[in-house]
Amino acid sequence: MSSGKGKQTIITKDDELLLQNFSRNVTFKSSINFYMNALIVSVTPLWLFWKIHQMDPLEFGIIWIIMTLLSTWLVSFAYRNSKYVLKHKFAQKREDAVAREVLKSIPDDKKMPKKEKDERILWKKNEVAEFESTTFAIFYNNVLYIFLTILFSFYVLRSLNPNFNYMLSVGCSAGLLALFSTGTH
Repeated sequence: MSSGKGKQTIITKDDELLLQNFSRNVTFKSSINFYMNALIVSVTPLWLFWKIHQMDPLEFGIIWIIMTLLSTWLVSFAYRNSKYVLKHKFAQKREDAVAREVLKSIPDDKKMPKKEKDERILWKKNEVAEFESTTFAIFYNNVLYIFLTILFSFYVLRSLNPNFNYMLSVGCSAGLLALFSTGTH
C-alpha cells in the first residue's frame, strides 16, 4: 500500500493473519457449517405445515423448496453477521482466562520472548472466540427463527390459506432474522 508521499507500507504474513481474524469473511469450513445448520433449521417448519396445517408435500413441493432455499440463505447470512459481532465480545471477555491458561501451559524453565507469548495468547484467544461465537450464533439464531416461525404461523397469520401462511411465516421469520443480525449490539 502506498501513502500520499510515495512511501510503501509492507504488510507481513503475521499482519495479514491478524487482519483475517478480525474480518467479516468466514472460512470455507465455517461457511459449510453455517449452510448445513441453516438448511436443517429451514426444513424444520416443513413438518409443522405438513402435519398440522395438512399441506400435501407433492402439491406444495416447489414452493417448499424455493422457500427453504431462500430461508437457508437468509439464516446463514444471520449466522455470519451474528458471529462477527459476538466474536469480538467473546474475545474481550475471555482474554484474561485465556492468557492465564496459555501462560500456565508454558514451562517456567523455557525462556520465551514476550512477543512469542503474546502471539500464542492472541492465537488462542481468537481460537476460543471463534468457536464460542460460531456455536452461540447458530444456537441463538435457530431459536429465534423457530420462535418467529411459530409466532407468525399460529398467531399472526393463522387465518390465511396454509400456502400463503407458509410463505409469509417462513419468509418473514428468515427476513427478520437477517435484519436483526445486521445490528451492531
